[in-house]
Amino acid sequence: MGVELLLGLLGGLALFLYGMQMMSTNLEAAAGNKMKQILERLTSNRFLGVLVGAVITALIQSSSATTVMVVGFVNSGLMTLNQAVWVIMGANIGTTITGQLIALDIGALAPLIAFIGVAILVFVKNKKLQHIAGIVAGIGVLFIGMDMMSSAMSPLRDEPQFVELMTRFSNPLLGILVGAGFTALIQSSSASVGILQALAMSGVIDLHSAVFVLFGQNIGTCITAVLASIGTTRNAKRATAIHLLFNIIGTAIFVVISLVTPFTDFMIRMAPGNPMAQIANVHTTFNLVTTILLLPFGTMLVKAVEKLLPDTQARVMDEDHWLEGLMASKHHLGVSTIAISQLREEIRDMMSMAVKNVDSSFQAVEQGPGEDGIKEIEDREEEIDLANVRLSKKISRVLVLDQTPKDIETLNKMYSVLGNIERIGDHAMNLAEYAQTIKEKELTFSEYAQSEFTVMADSCSKGMELLEQAAAGSRNFTLEKVQEIEQKIDDITLKFRQNQIDRMREGHCSVEASILYSEMLTDYERIGDHMLNIAEAYDMINLNDEGITQSAAANA
Repeated sequence: MGVELLLGLLGGLALFLYGMQMMSTNLEAAAGNKMKQILERLTSNRFLGVLVGAVITALIQSSSATTVMVVGFVNSGLMTLNQAVWVIMGANIGTTITGQLIALDIGALAPLIAFIGVAILVFVKNKKLQHIAGIVAGIGVLFIGMDMMSSAMSPLRDEPQFVELMTRFSNPLLGILVGAGFTALIQSSSASVGILQALAMSGVIDLHSAVFVLFGQNIGTCITAVLASIGTTRNAKRATAIHLLFNIIGTAIFVVISLVTPFTDFMIRMAPGNPMAQIANVHTTFNLVTTILLLPFGTMLVKAVEKLLPDTQARVMDEDHWLEGLMASKHHLGVSTIAISQLREEIRDMMSMAVKNVDSSFQAVEQGPGEDGIKEIEDREEEIDLANVRLSKKISRVLVLDQTPKDIETLNKMYSVLGNIERIGDHAMNLAEYAQTIKEKELTFSEYAQSEFTVMADSCSKGMELLEQAAAGSRNFTLEKVQEIEQKIDDITLKFRQNQIDRMREGHCSVEASILYSEMLTDYERIGDHMLNIAEAYDMINLNDEGITQSAAANA
């Protein structure tokens, strides 16, 4: 009997967790892009933030997924900490929907529901319908697992030792620790609450013992966000701390209420004879009341976590951890948005290095390299090359996720931007080396040639400034402005080549200086070509990603 009970319990648990995963995964796939777009446009209104957090979590059946996404958004600058606090509060309300769904107790219809979902999955090839079928099948499998667990555990209510163990959970500290530990282990409060409901339905635990386990489960669900925040920015860690603090405060409040008032008896009378509904109602009441109580103090929560986690000198984030964490997470909601935003910031930094090298290289040509020669330019060029390799690998990793056509196009254009920035860096390096050669060989140029250096430097500087605006998502950037500069560079190159030929005929320039000047004109023209390539790519990126750009700019 013991082996049969264990096998039935494990089988039911496996089906329950698998059904939960099916439902959550397909809900994320079906609603993910729309949900992330809503969050991208989130305002700082606290009531709207709570509502959005609750609705999204109710739809995707996972507060962990919503919180992981919020941590990622805060980390990438798409959302402020003040916005995050309201969404996190709403997520705690939304996650109670799963418990209410389980409390409906439609176990008798579960096989039919599972059959309908699986039949659609097998015979229908439409992706959207398959996601919906996956949700339906997940619900059916979940309830089949719930019934199996309940049936397997029913004999345990006649086992004195097991009953005694369950009654020990009426100790607040022990109940909270068990609930938090188990939920942290399976990383899903919805699943752990469902298992608690199955225990209650089998009669082995009553609400007086289950209530403290339930409070602990709200704390344990924070573990997913805690893991997601490792290696992120300080503000992202603070968002996780808000989630944890919210549930700890709620637990403290409700432990006191449960000990000094007939709260548990009242919840039993609300749904007599239905222990699953009793647990679901307590779960909903816990999160709803805690949100109402803490809603006026959201700003104070932000200030509290800022004191708990003050800014430090060492604020540099592991450059690759943010992506590793996102890729490892089972929750992919909003991942592409977070990743693309972070990539844009890192490409922007790479662009800034290229801008400095172009300016510094022309300055070295005009005024001569300083005492340190071109070492500073060489160091930046090496950083540009390393950034190109690192970011190219990141883009290739993000591309393997499920993406919208616009996201795929944006990522492909980012590849183009990286390659062209790297080539601009190479041409800037060539110019710096020419400057070093001029100094070492003591070559001289005519006053006309020197004035032409200034013209070339000025046109490149204006073009690179526009590219920096493009990388920042500025509305001042337009493709037409860069096209005009690139055409001007082509015209200047033709004119200056002719001027050079004329000076050579007149004997104003040495052969060696003329050859070097011709090479410089080639690099100058190529810089213009790569600037245009980058501008065309950013013109498309900014069209595809306009909402993200505006959100990031607003939160900067």
